[in-house]
Amino acid sequence: MKILVLGSGAREHAITKALIRTGTAKSNVVVAPGNAGIAKDAQTEPNLNANDPEAVTSFAKQHGIELVIIGPEAPLVAGVSDALRSAGIDVFGPSKQAAALEGSKSFAKEVMAAAGVPTGMARECTTIQEVENAIDEFGAPYVVKADGLAAGKGVIVTSDRDAALTHAKKFIDMGILVEEFLDGQEVSLFFLSDGKTVLPLSPAQDFKRALDNDEGPNTGGMGAYSPLPWLPDNFIEEVERTVAQPTVDELARLGAPFVGLLYCGLIITKRGIRVIEFNARFGDPETQVVLRRLNNSLESLLHRAATGRLADGPSAQFSDDVAITVVLASEGYPETSAPDREITGLHEDASVEHCHAATKLIDGKMIATGGRVLSVVASAKNFNVARELAYANIENIHLEGSHYRKDIAKKVAE
Repeated sequence: MKILVLGSGAREHAITKALIRTGTAKSNVVVAPGNAGIAKDAQTEPNLNANDPEAVTSFAKQHGIELVIIGPEAPLVAGVSDALRSAGIDVFGPSKQAAALEGSKSFAKEVMAAAGVPTGMARECTTIQEVENAIDEFGAPYVVKADGLAAGKGVIVTSDRDAALTHAKKFIDMGILVEEFLDGQEVSLFFLSDGKTVLPLSPAQDFKRALDNDEGPNTGGMGAYSPLPWLPDNFIEEVERTVAQPTVDELARLGAPFVGLLYCGLIITKRGIRVIEFNARFGDPETQVVLRRLNNSLESLLHRAATGRLADGPSAQFSDDVAITVVLASEGYPETSAPDREITGLHEDASVEHCHAATKLIDGKMIATGGRVLSVVASAKNFNVARELAYANIENIHLEGSHYRKDIAKKVAE
């Protein structure tokens, strides 16, 4: 099956690697626009604008694409999946209307309320005065979210009232959601959905803060691990029953069937499981560890979802091995952007792979272009060995000014 993956980050590289690892021929995978690392594993189309519905549809038609997998949120919100479906091309990725589950925090809260999905209290705010009133009502720590897409930087959790208000002022034009603070262990759980049926993948936990011990500013994610041996029994079944299936049912009732990846950002509180947020696509960096452990065909799973056939066939099957990923970030991330710099020491083997996020090839040299540069992904029989492999590998990579967290999966390995 000829497959087009849209995106240029580590998530899309992980998807590409998983497709090929689980049986898709390398020659049948095209990634647009891709990056220098992805280009080592599959054909890339750097000049195709993944956010242009007409251009993507035209490319898919011309090249006989049978399945399009949409990685990032921007093409979803731009309506790329709608254009492809109108042209009769199978798509793994929700419609523009259904993708509002991620694109609008307030819409997500409305869906959850209608579906009876457990989540925290929230207030929608359109002025700074409303934000002030809401944060004073809920108290510290303050949770302030941009009501729109902000590249993983739209959320702040802080006990500093001034910092919360400064963040709100930055995104006030989008609208702001102020939420009650929920305390507990966070879990990322992905569900494939064909608009009717949901199918869970393996849970993961990610690390949002830039620095060790969950300090520093929020980022798009600095690492992750899977599975989560500390989860309570029947956790996945409970989330499917109380969160994923009711949400998909409610979107279908609204005339916006959700076909794609439902990302459930969850927290286990003293009062039970609560939803922190939904995303409408694979999460990064959790995808790197979840798909690294997938045993059966990713192509088959995603195509069944895209064509309304999730109930027909096997569930997702995962290796007993564990996986961790550590993100290498450029100098100043997430607050400032570093200049393009050469990156060296990139060595992969059977146990450790690299998923590139921001690289390009210039005169035969691998160049890091800023932000989160790549994810080092290691798999092993246990977390101690996986950590040793990942950190031994990342220590050999040289990128001036770069940084990474040293404590990914440390607690679960102890």
